[in-house]
Amino acid sequence: MKLFVGTALLLSGLLANAAVKCPSYTDYSSVPHEPYSTGQNRIPSMRPPPECRTFNTPTIEQAIFDINSLISDPDWRQLFSNVFPNTLDTTVAWHNSNTTEPYTFLVTGDITAQWIRDSANQVLPYIPYAKVDDDLAKLVLGLVNMQAEELLGYPYGNAFQPPPRSGLTPAENGIAVDLSVDPPFDNSTVFEAKFELDSFASFFQISTAYWRATGDYQFMYSKSWSNAMATVLTTIRRLQEPTYNSMRQLNRPLVQYKRLTDSPTETQFGNGVGNPVRYTGMAKTLFRPSDDATIFPFLVPANAFLSVELSNLSSMLTSIGVYAEQAAFAKKMANEIRQGVFQYGTSVHPKYGRVFVYETDGYGSALIMDDANGPALLSLPYLGFVGSSDTTYQNTRKMILSPDDNPWYFSGPYIHGIGSPHTGFLKVWPMAIAMRGLTSTNKTEVKECLDQLKATTSGLGLMHESVSVNKPAEYTRSWFAWCNSLVGQLVIDALTRFPGII
Repeated sequence: MKLFVGTALLLSGLLANAAVKCPSYTDYSSVPHEPYSTGQNRIPSMRPPPECRTFNTPTIEQAIFDINSLISDPDWRQLFSNVFPNTLDTTVAWHNSNTTEPYTFLVTGDITAQWIRDSANQVLPYIPYAKVDDDLAKLVLGLVNMQAEELLGYPYGNAFQPPPRSGLTPAENGIAVDLSVDPPFDNSTVFEAKFELDSFASFFQISTAYWRATGDYQFMYSKSWSNAMATVLTTIRRLQEPTYNSMRQLNRPLVQYKRLTDSPTETQFGNGVGNPVRYTGMAKTLFRPSDDATIFPFLVPANAFLSVELSNLSSMLTSIGVYAEQAAFAKKMANEIRQGVFQYGTSVHPKYGRVFVYETDGYGSALIMDDANGPALLSLPYLGFVGSSDTTYQNTRKMILSPDDNPWYFSGPYIHGIGSPHTGFLKVWPMAIAMRGLTSTNKTEVKECLDQLKATTSGLGLMHESVSVNKPAEYTRSWFAWCNSLVGQLVIDALTRFPGII
């Protein structure tokens, strides 16, 4: 049986298609539930009852059973059972599966809006199963179609409201009256208008991943997807432009975001258009995947991610034999951006040698750090930009995993890892610990990451956004679906590479 239940309805405590009272998962995820695992950590059971889950599929239930049969640690069996299906259990706010063109709206967790990047990452662990599960394939295809519609409507948005036809109530996001965004947006359809370059890469990523898993390419012929693809490609080309033209006059900015705020991460330099840049081949962005403003507009990991996904898009279009002009255009920009990353997005560090920088402007300014949110420098092999043994990546990895050299790396008695300006000092993101494990070739390091993740759920059996390095009971966000999905990926990956590791 498949249940597609609007999260807004779920949060109100009433299922739309059954006379069953269901708790708000925001509340449910904030307290532990029996039965507990029998291991030392006593991980609670945090899946909602089957009748309250937003998507049920026997394929994933079987996958959980099969993977748990490979795990000897009872705590990890319970934890994996909680995190791996969390997106399906709790975040499918709307899915019209009974049409030839399905649509899926996924919330990010305790925030009732769909982020382009988050929603793509939330379903990535399920895509391998889509080839044998038509309903799961429709769910992913629905997300591809939904993202296309959203980006076609407003390509500079990072998070979107549910479409009116879903019947869901748009979320309140407290947009300030002093906010000025150009081009303007409609808050009834756009939840947040912080332009983040990785949204484009995520749209291409989920599109090509779905095609590779299922072989289905009919979605490419839809007017919504093809127009969104063309719009994104044209927008990327404009984002490659420098701040000044050859006459040292300002090029017309493509997007602007400014507001009066006491937090510098909530507005942009240069009257909302960002600090000036020269041409590098890379594309500018106003905000990072953390939703924090960039300091220098060329965010290197986002450009690396975009380069990979533009190349994947070109390969997909070429394989199917459609949109030859766009395929060539995407390939050309992928190469330009990749060259720009290596030419302008690296620097010689006095301790580590040549490293990738986090942000740059093409003039020689560079920001040395990494942020927990992906795409990040730590994730470059995961994204497919370089191999894990690449010398520049290995130099970078040593630098960003050092508390002496990455200002946003924190260490305490309970946890150590990369944090984010988004959540402030002395807070580590479990997401970064998971990514460290996914990009490591060392079994001992991977095991350390798994042990840390198991010990830092604050007794709630789910992954949080961030956790205090000194007090593991202090965390942000009890319900963060993206991180739950990523940790599910890590478990499967670790068991594949290192059987018996947990």
